[in-house]
Amino acid sequence: MNRKIMRSWMMYDWANSAFATTMIAAVLPIFYLSVAASNLPEHQASSYWGFTQTIAMIIVAVISPILGAIADSSRSKVRFLRVFAYTGVLACLLMAFTGTGDYILLSCCFILGVVGFSGGNTFYDSILADVAPIEIRDEVSAKGYMFGYIGGGVLLAINIVMLEMWESLGFPSKTVATQVVFVTVAVWWFLFSLPIFRNIKDLGAVQKKPVGFYAKDGFRRVFTTFRQIKQYPELLKYLFAFWFFNDGISTIISMATIYGKTIGIETSHLIIALLITQFVGIPFTYLFGKIASKMGSKKSLYISLCVYVLVVFLGYFMTSALHFYALAFIVGMVQGGSQSIARSIYSRLVPKERTSEFFGFLSLSDKVSASLGPALFGIVSLLTGSTRQAILSLLVFFIVGIFLLTRVNIAKGMREASPSGEA
Repeated sequence: MNRKIMRSWMMYDWANSAFATTMIAAVLPIFYLSVAASNLPEHQASSYWGFTQTIAMIIVAVISPILGAIADSSRSKVRFLRVFAYTGVLACLLMAFTGTGDYILLSCCFILGVVGFSGGNTFYDSILADVAPIEIRDEVSAKGYMFGYIGGGVLLAINIVMLEMWESLGFPSKTVATQVVFVTVAVWWFLFSLPIFRNIKDLGAVQKKPVGFYAKDGFRRVFTTFRQIKQYPELLKYLFAFWFFNDGISTIISMATIYGKTIGIETSHLIIALLITQFVGIPFTYLFGKIASKMGSKKSLYISLCVYVLVVFLGYFMTSALHFYALAFIVGMVQGGSQSIARSIYSRLVPKERTSEFFGFLSLSDKVSASLGPALFGIVSLLTGSTRQAILSLLVFFIVGIFLLTRVNIAKGMREASPSGEA
């Protein structure tokens, strides 16, 4: 057990969580609504933001399983992670050149960034099985999310200072300060991803093959995964549950600030609330890792998902910044824990020799399903002219996800994934 390697793996969560907090959750959605799409009605801009999320998820869904299969056959997970990470870094830099009315250009840059972020996470998640023994995987996965909360939270705090004190810091306008914020995300992501690239090495193929061979083999293995996944019935049942509840979680993360803005909450309150989520998430994500070790992964996941059902109900009736702060605190209690435990459970149910391939398949299926949440939000918002109705519609994802999770037998699934048939 190499602790340096595990810390290097965790630091990538520190690095790319800057994109999750500043770009997906906090600053960029507000910039999109109030600057890039300021020439559109608010509910229309909100819908377009939701559709942008949907397009990004579909693109990642199409490419990730192919690349995951290629990474397994060529044994080059870290190399692929580097390519996607730097793609995300480049996208953040390009966003700094967008301004008033540039909502189409900003959407394109954001899509590129999500491809880098989510595509890279396919390989990052699959490396977990290589760096952490199964008996401590829940805890290591939770610590990765904890590192992410700290890293994303620290940069978000810096970004808040830049935006709230833009005049004192010498920026000519708040728009320029926001554009510089996008640059800080790129620099942060690049610098703190260096440890994983320096300290975790690919095994490399036993015999190097041409790129065309790996591409062809990648397509073949993806189709094989589609055909063979029925050999792992518990994994398949878990996937159905995961598709639903994770869609609800990801939609809340990506649409929260847009929703808050449309119901009249000031920008500063929205960003501070998300900072609360980040720092509350630090101890609670670690706590969920401990809870999962003591009472079981599945029970701890149930707890977090039931809290999300409460969050959606309360969000529908939210009217003030104080309410948004309270909800931000509650979400911080369960957000990292639910995602880290869900990732850890999945890593137990897949055959170890095909982790990138199966995490790529998860990315495809997850992103296809995760595209439905923002799409539903956008459609309901357009049809009703109300983002309150749109947020309430997310209940279906959590209720169905919890029900399907009750049908999953994790111990049996681990036996199915093990070549020896033992958990």
